[in-house]
Amino acid sequence: MAIGNFRDILRKDNSDGFIRLKMPKHIAIVTKGKGLWAKKNNQDLEEAYKKTFFNIRSTILSAIKMDIPIMTFYILSTDKIEEGKFSTLMDSLKDFFDDLRSKEFIGKGGVKIAVFGKWYDLPGRVVDSIKGILEETKDNDRFFVNFCINYSGQEEIVDAVKLVARQVKADRLDVDAINSSIIKENIYSSYFLPPDLMIVNGNRKSTNGLLLWDSSLSQIYYTNKLFPDFDRTEFIDAIKEFQKGK
Repeated sequence: MAIGNFRDILRKDNSDGFIRLKMPKHIAIVTKGKGLWAKKNNQDLEEAYKKTFFNIRSTILSAIKMDIPIMTFYILSTDKIEEGKFSTLMDSLKDFFDDLRSKEFIGKGGVKIAVFGKWYDLPGRVVDSIKGILEETKDNDRFFVNFCINYSGQEEIVDAVKLVARQVKADRLDVDAINSSIIKENIYSSYFLPPDLMIVNGNRKSTNGLLLWDSSLSQIYYTNKLFPDFDRTEFIDAIKEFQKGK
């Protein structure tokens, strides 16, 4: 997808109607419904993923325009996927991260990329692409975009508990000192504020365990749309609904 298309989206974007002092600082989005969208629209999965990743990129640009500093996207859970579908998704993921490495998209925007989950267990072509963009954006600090890939909210907490247990075993932490702040310091998203707003796509009203530890106070907006149909209008509606609840 040509970067020029994304610049066009950014030029057309605006924040009219928003209360600037009540903008969310962190928005998390559950990107569900790719397979169902392909089936309902008589399209192959490649097209569904293409629309999904285009929507993610355009949403990032909208967030930058609105000065929303942190975005998190749930892309892939740890659930098993059929071999053919998995291969298609891996190819699409590689293309996505290769495309994001454009200096016009990431460099000028000052976006730092992070990836949560067991992404290093994915095929080498995807791991290499992820490593590349992590390296290229490591010094950026204006906006932060997190991708949950091969991710489970429960595993995130289990991994945090293991880290805490190792600190106790090494006599670097007293058991009685363990509290919610200690757990927060050891989860994948330890450096980020919890999400103010969580946008859930798809027909099933479930957050899929996204940022399970951090989302206890998040306001949830259900779009009732499959993510390939998610657009700027829906993104704006979610933010306006968030502002009503503040």
